[in-house]
Amino acid sequence: MTADSPRFTARQGSTPLVLDSPHSGTDYPADFRSALPLSVLRQAEDTHVEKLYDFAADLGAAWVEAHFPRIYLDANRDTTEIDVDLFDAAWPHEVTRDEVVLQKVRLGKGLIWRCTDDGRPIYDRQLSVAEGQQRIAQCWVPYHDAVARAIDEAHARHGYSIHINCHSMPSVAASHATLHPGLAHADFVIGDRDGSTSSPALSRRICDFLKARGYDVEYNHPYKGVELVRRYGKPEQDRHSIQIEINRRIYMDEETLAISQPGFDRLKKDLRDLVDMLLATDPREK
Repeated sequence: MTADSPRFTARQGSTPLVLDSPHSGTDYPADFRSALPLSVLRQAEDTHVEKLYDFAADLGAAWVEAHFPRIYLDANRDTTEIDVDLFDAAWPHEVTRDEVVLQKVRLGKGLIWRCTDDGRPIYDRQLSVAEGQQRIAQCWVPYHDAVARAIDEAHARHGYSIHINCHSMPSVAASHATLHPGLAHADFVIGDRDGSTSSPALSRRICDFLKARGYDVEYNHPYKGVELVRRYGKPEQDRHSIQIEINRRIYMDEETLAISQPGFDRLKKDLRDLVDMLLATDPREK
């Protein structure tokens, strides 16, 4: 990624539906200067998620996709989720004191990661404060602006919005990936932060749809959704945000990152049908 490369793609929609993929970026900036090889860094990506949903914009859904990699800056974290020990000087901005949030920061998984999912240090140096500030200004701020704008526009058009935050997860949680190391994941995890970012009925409808297609589905365990649904999900205002995590073993080789057939094609068809179902759903109707 060069200085003038686009940091994200944002395609306008015409429906109440907004999808975003914050972790599938593969353009590694020149100023990253990681100590690890690209093959290791790429294990942090939500690989191929943008391909799984590449039909969405053609159906009228708004689409926002990060090009910068998650391991460079995690757009699904708040700007206060800072690992202060990562920097060579005092961080001059607000830092969270929320003990639940700090659990992930201490694992090395704050806004800017300190280590990989298996605990390998990403840097052999400390970052400057200016580096951290630049990543926020060039990546986090415009990405969130694009997601917020897409949701606002969808809501203005239709009186409600449905925001799907698109992710993938490894088949088994690694040592520094989550608070549940070694957990074998379900096929899907649907998260709405315990019903605080979406109507639970809408989230359950997604769960039931996927179960009817033969998938193993968990709801709010072990992933409830993080910053992008927390920030933009306001069901009391008819703004619904739901995180969808897909188990990578369904559609790809987790070591080589190659797409696996026929799992990929079956999954993509089911996701298209899910989007069609959401386009036909008005969560205001009881």
